[in-house]
Amino acid sequence: MKHVTKLAIAAVVAGFTASAAMAQELYTPNLSYRTGPFAATGIPLMNGQADYMTMLNARDGGIGGVMVNFDECETGYSTEKGAECYEKTKDKALVTQPWSTGITLQVLPKTNIDEIPILAPGYGFSPMMDGKTFQWAFNTPAGYWDAADMIVQYLEGMESLDGKKIAFLHLDHPYGKEPIPLFEQMAADKGFDLVPIPVGLKEMQNQSAQWLQIRRERPDYVVMWGWGAMNAGAITEAVKTKFPMENMLGVWWAGHDADLRIVGEDGKGYKSISWSFPNPDAPVMADIKTHVVDTGKTQSNAEEMSGVFYSRGIIISAILAEGIRVAQEHTGNAEITAADLRWGLENIDMTEERIAELGLDGMVPPFKTSCSDHTGKSGGWMLEWDGEKFVKVSDHLTPNTDAYTDLVAAKAKEYADANAPWPVNEDCGM
Repeated sequence: MKHVTKLAIAAVVAGFTASAAMAQELYTPNLSYRTGPFAATGIPLMNGQADYMTMLNARDGGIGGVMVNFDECETGYSTEKGAECYEKTKDKALVTQPWSTGITLQVLPKTNIDEIPILAPGYGFSPMMDGKTFQWAFNTPAGYWDAADMIVQYLEGMESLDGKKIAFLHLDHPYGKEPIPLFEQMAADKGFDLVPIPVGLKEMQNQSAQWLQIRRERPDYVVMWGWGAMNAGAITEAVKTKFPMENMLGVWWAGHDADLRIVGEDGKGYKSISWSFPNPDAPVMADIKTHVVDTGKTQSNAEEMSGVFYSRGIIISAILAEGIRVAQEHTGNAEITAADLRWGLENIDMTEERIAELGLDGMVPPFKTSCSDHTGKSGGWMLEWDGEKFVKVSDHLTPNTDAYTDLVAAKAKEYADANAPWPVNEDCGM
């Protein structure tokens, strides 16, 4: 079968009958941002996440027979509000989903004390991939340094980068600065010139100064690490200044359909690395339509649901749900603890077969987490805007993590030393 059947679901539920009878709910709050300068990108992600959990509740009675409480605490992408939401939700929470590198850095040291796993799929502090040092933090299924490596890999597949110039257009925020150490290392190793060009929060919609610098620098490529209004602003400026769009590439948070629809055909050739992909024919989409859309329980719409970010929200909730399921099976309890979920998130094995069972065909690459690997190295695909939608233009790319293992170790140690005493998982081998 392509996805979990009713009989299979019944068998799983039966295994947890005793504990599920007493269980109340699985509380998995989301620190959402449906308001503020990044709302345009936050809304489809939050809708995809919520719709997947709503579908599980309606179709399966939750996970393991326990309903999921997918409460949202609105942050507006503010680090201060995010920290407040964390404090507000932590007492009952199985997990915290910060949805900002700034908020992630704020709550990261607290989770060691509160013993609540951070789930930050594709964002956050890159060295969180080191599960021994960051035992409560997960940037599954791919981190920012993985993205930077795969972008450079893709460019090297076309030509040598020796002597080339790459402009790094990035949000002047912890998120935007996150990949700089690896880009600097790769620039030294591969012989290209890296030109960092920051965009302030107040400059996102008016980047004339940054694009004037790009015109002066005449880079061979522009790599964009943008978010929210910055992405649309950059893409619009690139078109206006006639920068060749085929030479502009973004991280996965800079590959939002709505931003490219603003320029339409003029954006053709723009690329974005991605660990998720929308597949309207995937069985999960039919289940969401039946149990969520047709029953009036979604906040989304047909156009949004066809896009990259909505489907990525689905994948993010599927990762969380899989971690819960694995933890339930391991403990034999339907109502798990935050510590149980940490074990579950460390033992996800998202094979092609499991992806098909979940009805997520073609929507995420396989990956496997472990005690020491909190990312999973899923890799991804290079997507390209064809004038109307994003399409895959590469085979499955995987990050060359061996090239930055030493950098991960150094930055993890630097963080742990700066926040001493910092507990590490001594039972976890590397």
